[in-house]
Order: sequence, then C-alpha cells, then structure tokens
Amino acid sequence: MTGIRPTGKLHLGHYFGAVCNWVKLQEDYQSFFEIADVQALTDNFNDPEKVRTNVREVTIDLLSLGIDPKKSTIFVQSTIPEIAELTVYYSNLVTMARLYRNPTVKTEIKQKKALFGNTGESVTYGFVGYPVSQAADITAFEGACVPVGEDQLPLIEQTREIVHKFNSIYGETLTTPEPLLSSNPRIKGLDGNEKMGKSLGNAIYLSDSKEEIERKIMGAVTDTSKIRKDDPANPEVCMVYYYHKLLDNPNLETVCSECKNGARGCVACKKELIKVMTNFLDPIKEKRHYYELHPDEVDQILIKGSKYARTIAKNTMRKVRENMQIDYFKEEI
Repeated sequence: MTGIRPTGKLHLGHYFGAVCNWVKLQEDYQSFFEIADVQALTDNFNDPEKVRTNVREVTIDLLSLGIDPKKSTIFVQSTIPEIAELTVYYSNLVTMARLYRNPTVKTEIKQKKALFGNTGESVTYGFVGYPVSQAADITAFEGACVPVGEDQLPLIEQTREIVHKFNSIYGETLTTPEPLLSSNPRIKGLDGNEKMGKSLGNAIYLSDSKEEIERKIMGAVTDTSKIRKDDPANPEVCMVYYYHKLLDNPNLETVCSECKNGARGCVACKKELIKVMTNFLDPIKEKRHYYELHPDEVDQILIKGSKYARTIAKNTMRKVRENMQIDYFKEEI
C-alpha cells in the first residue's frame, strides 16, 4: 500500500526514487496505489482544479511507467469515504503535541513558515493532521508493507502507534504495517540540488517534449572548474555525468575517461546525454500518448480500482465499527 499526491506530472525523481520499485513490488505483493487527492488538498485547498486535473495526469504517468491495473489496484482517495471515517476515529488517539513532534511534519511546517512568515497562521489543522489520514489510508486496506524512503519512516511509526493504541482499546482489529525501506537514492536535480522537485525547476518530466529535454540538459550544471573545452574535469561533480550513470549509458567508461583527460567538451557530453535520455523516455512517452488519446480507458481503470478498493475498506470498517460498538443496526444505512 502506497500513495502519490496529484499535484503535478511525474518526473525522473519520482520514477527512480519510487515508481520503478513499485513496478517490481507488484509482481510479489497484492498492491494498492492511491492517488491521494484529499492529502493534496491539505496545501492546495485553494486550487482544486490543479488537483482534479492531475489525478488523471498522475494515473497516466503510473500506467506509462509500468504499473499494471491487471496486477495492481489504482484508486482515488476521495472515492473511499471509509478513509475519512477512520481518520475521525484515529484523531481521538493522537495528541497535537505528538503530531508536532513528528520529524516529517516539523520539517514541512518549517518550510511553510519560511514561505508565509513565522506566524504559523498558514498551517492548517488538515496539514498538521495528515499523518492521521495517512494511517487511515494504510489500515483501511490492511496494508502490511508500505514502501517508503527514510524521510517517511516517522509517518509509518506514527501509523504503528495508532494501530497499537486502537487494538489495545478495542481488541485486535487492525493490521500493523511494516515499512519496506527503499534502497533507491533521492535523485538530484539538473542544477545539482540534492532533490529533484517541481517547485525547484530542476526536473525532467516524463511528459517533456524533445525540445524541453534538450533545453534543460543544455543548461545542466557541470564541473565549474572546467573553463575551456580541453580542460580536464571531475565527472563526479558534474550533473551531466550523474545522469549518464543514472540512465546506465553503455558508453559510461568512455564518458568518464574522456572527461577526466580533457578529451570531451561539455557541449558534446550534453548532446550525448540528450540521445540517451530520449532513448530512455521514448517508450514511456509512447505509452503516455496512448493513454492521453484514451481518457475513458484511464477513467475506467480508476473507477474499477476505486470500486474494488472500497470493498476492502468496507470490510475493514465492519470490524472497526463492531469492535468500537457503534454497529447499531444489522442493516446498512
């Protein structure tokens, strides 16, 4: 069980940092991939059109990257009201002090205050409480394994605490999730930033045109100590070489040695990377183009996935209500 926020199209950082691992995991696990539109609204509540548009865009990206709806369930968070119900029940089990101590939440609040001033007025209840909603996401589908990066481990620990407290009060009801720590590194941006991100303007998107890819790669950061074309350089500080390695360029040894001995200029190296990048992205873009031309097929995948996901969530809620003693009537109302 894992999710992704529909706040924009996916880029290479999403693929190498997470999605390529999800594609492998779907071969061995019953997998649920949530398009987390409700969570996206916690800091995009004033721009619902952005979230709505990107639900389909992100789904298209996932399908293009190899998430197979015949093997996995792709669903939209807001179509599962049981998640919202669980969130309300869990909110009674978590103190505000505990939420503010969550390292992930603390970091994100700090970022918000840097953007909007140090008053704290920009931080909403929904934003602070999103780890509680995330716990509901995971447990509604009896998520036993949650693929995460190290920065998300505090969120899984909070879910485990909620499950333990709920089960200790109401009896064994919920599955305790285990983090499935990804070995995939965080992907650097073209500008050398440690993170490729939408807001940083340093990302290559799966949907980028050939012209956009060329422009971005030609502007990538190289070894700043290399002044002239024939100067030797250090490939390990060059973002162009970084992407040659990331995309497993079969010519990598030559790229490295020519860079070190001054036999390769940066422009030529960037042009080669454009070819390697194009070869990598073309099959993805071809699949993406197909789904762009067949939006009804994308919608049917989401409808089918959401219906199935809801049957699982309903079963979870039957147990939850029974053990909380709020199952007043046999007949569903």
